[in-house]
Formats: sequence, C-alpha cells, structure tokens
Amino acid sequence: MSGKAAVQRAFKAIDWEKLARVVVSEEGKREMAALKRAHDEVSHTLNTKFNEKVVEIDWALYRSKLNPKIVDMFEQSYKSIEIPDYVDTLTPEFEKEHQQLVAKAAEEEETSKREAARLKAEIEKIRAQKDALKTMTVDEYLAKNPKLKEKFDEEIRNHNWGYGANQ
Repeated sequence: MSGKAAVQRAFKAIDWEKLARVVVSEEGKREMAALKRAHDEVSHTLNTKFNEKVVEIDWALYRSKLNPKIVDMFEQSYKSIEIPDYVDTLTPEFEKEHQQLVAKAAEEEETSKREAARLKAEIEKIRAQKDALKTMTVDEYLAKNPKLKEKFDEEIRNHNWGYGANQ
C-alpha cells in the first residue's frame, strides 16, 4: 500500500463527531479544532496537489518557435530522465506502532469504562443513603450505628447534656 493510500485510509477512519462528543474540556475542544484544521489542510493537499496529471510537453510547438536542434536536445534529455517509483518503507513501521497505540487506547477505554461504572454505582449508593436519611428516625439511625448510641447513652448516664456546658 502506498503512503498516500495509507494516509487516505487513516483520514477516512477518523470519526470527528464521536471525538466531539468525547472531548469535554475547552482546551481539548480547541486542540481538536486545530487538529481537524490540520487534517483538512493535509487532506486537501493530498486530493488536489498530488492528483494533478502531468501535462505533456508539446515539443512540436517549441520546434516551430525555437531552434529545432535545441528542442531535440531538451526532449532527449527530458525523456532520458527516469524518476524511480516511491517505495514506502515507513508505513509498515508506523502501522506496527499505530496498532500498539490502538491496543493501548482500547485497554485504557476499558479501564475508564470500569472506573466510570464503579463511580456511578458509588454515586447511586450515596444517593440512596441520602434519600434514606430524609425519612430515617433517630432510633433507626442509632440502630445502624450502635457505637454512637452507646456514646450518647454514656453521656446521658453521666448527665453530660452538652459539650462544654458542664466543663
């Protein structure tokens, strides 16, 4: 696969809408907008500059306006130039690194999902406790906290009716 084809495949794989939903901070949104602008610029360059067809030289036109021997010499020199095809040796290297980064990102995503689920469960537990406190009587609360009940009973037995009042 040519480097150009690899870049085009990678560009098509970017889901900008999904990224926009995931990025929440203002700084992250600014960075993503800058990345998208750079992406669009490179994509435009790939789609325009490198897709231009080479215009054939009209040697007959030049022969009619210039010295034909000079034009023949330029034509011969031009045709003798061999431009080798680009052999992409970097893409396989970067594809390995890309695959490693994708695997690491997937692991981090799973870790984040587990942590988010744990935190949601904790929030629900706290909300349930908060709702329970709204309707809980003192006796119910002390039944759930026997050490606190024992402390209050001890203070009552010792006629300690308030902190700092008898001290």
